[in-house]
Amino acid sequence: MDSSQFESVKTKTASLPDRVADQIAQLIIDQHLTSEDKLPNEFELASQLNVGRGTVREAVKLLVARNVLVIRRGKGTYIANNPGEMEDPLGFAFIPDQIQLAFDLMEVRLQVEPWVARLAAQRRTPDELERVQAYRVLVEQEIKAGRDHLPLDMEFHLSIAKCTHNQAVPKLMPLILHSVSLFGSLTRRSLRSYTIKEHRLIAEAIAAGDGARSETVMREHIEHNQQKLEAIRRQMEVSQEEKPK
Repeated sequence: MDSSQFESVKTKTASLPDRVADQIAQLIIDQHLTSEDKLPNEFELASQLNVGRGTVREAVKLLVARNVLVIRRGKGTYIANNPGEMEDPLGFAFIPDQIQLAFDLMEVRLQVEPWVARLAAQRRTPDELERVQAYRVLVEQEIKAGRDHLPLDMEFHLSIAKCTHNQAVPKLMPLILHSVSLFGSLTRRSLRSYTIKEHRLIAEAIAAGDGARSETVMREHIEHNQQKLEAIRRQMEVSQEEKPK
């Protein structure tokens, strides 16, 4: 990064830390920076932007809060893995009825993810296909070892979304990933054998470049999850009825 990428921000009317944060964010976009790229240190940024180090420090804090930058202790400040994406951007954790939320998210997934799977089969590259298969295998290994497979399960679904080459699709994934995580916690990961089987079918269809088949097996996967959720809700209703009044 050199000073030509920056303009002096001292004369701008907006809040100085906000303006500096905007300048750094724009630089990330313009130069296609990734999580492998490190920002210049505080002193260098202050010199290049013609502002004080305190202003740079505040701007970096703003970008960290927005999940654009991440501070790696002892190494410096880097671009976040998914700049701008928050862990729970829609506030799902604050919805009281998590069972109903799980059903509502499944409805959305049923409309979105089969289409995503179809696009993935039609557009995936060999490298992307290899990534999908790698995550499928890792999920299977975690399940067979009796470990928590949900983080890798989410990566499996995310890797399929990235195969679409649609820039909007990965931005929808926090919704899908929250659904995967919530479903896993509600079912206590009881569908392990079904997960292995259905992930294999999805990956095979995508590998074959069969869009229609990919769409079908993804829909069946989600519908099976819906059926499991319905069984859990019925069990909970029975338990409530049997409680002493």
